[in-house]
Amino acid sequence: MRHFYLIVGLLCSLLSPAVAAELKIGYVNAIKVMDKAPQVTKANQRLKEEFAPREQTLVNTRQKIRNMEERLVKNRAVMSGSAVRRLEREIREEKRGFLRLQEVFQEDYNLRRKEELDKIQKIISKVIQDLVRRESYDLILSEGVIWASENVDVTDKVLRRLRQEDRRSRRRW
Repeated sequence: MRHFYLIVGLLCSLLSPAVAAELKIGYVNAIKVMDKAPQVTKANQRLKEEFAPREQTLVNTRQKIRNMEERLVKNRAVMSGSAVRRLEREIREEKRGFLRLQEVFQEDYNLRRKEELDKIQKIISKVIQDLVRRESYDLILSEGVIWASENVDVTDKVLRRLRQEDRRSRRRW
């Protein structure tokens, strides 16, 4: 990251004041874009809907294990030794199965989330590139910027364009 600042500083110092004054630089707040872009909200909703049945299965399995454990605690004194061992074995097997389901669920969710984020990042990149061409920017900065004035912050323009893209994509469906 230090190299980035060094390069930008070096470029700015090499440019004459007249050339530097002609540079058009913009800044995009990536956190704000990811927080407010409608595409992100919709992707989160799709993921929630897609994974809701599997998540419910995990909740049900966890509850089943709790019920079995409660039954064991409650009835241990009146159960035979073999019945206690059998129930303990069933609880262990259910817990192992639950942990496998949970691990697979998390892996699948993370993979799908990454896929959705990759799609969104491509859309955001396209929107920024369109903005660069339309408004003749020489440089757009994003991450690693400590502060940017409102004069160079184009985040709201990017968000407006993302909302337009979202409305257009809804009309296509």
